[in-house]
Amino acid sequence: MNTDQVKGAAKEAAGKVQQKAGEVFNSPEHQVKGAAKQVEGNVQKNYGNAKEDIKDATK
Repeated sequence: MNTDQVKGAAKEAAGKVQQKAGEVFNSPEHQVKGAAKQVEGNVQKNYGNAKEDIKDATK
């Protein structure tokens, strides 16, 4: 596990919380920001997964 996987998962979780808070408080702005943060976290996590796969393949 590398830092990109961990940071990506954390961003994804934070985005989910922000999106749900936006739903609770009826704030479309926070909903959109939360969804964007989830996507950003997912991309970073997948990048970390790819790095790990490459590292494992070269062993």
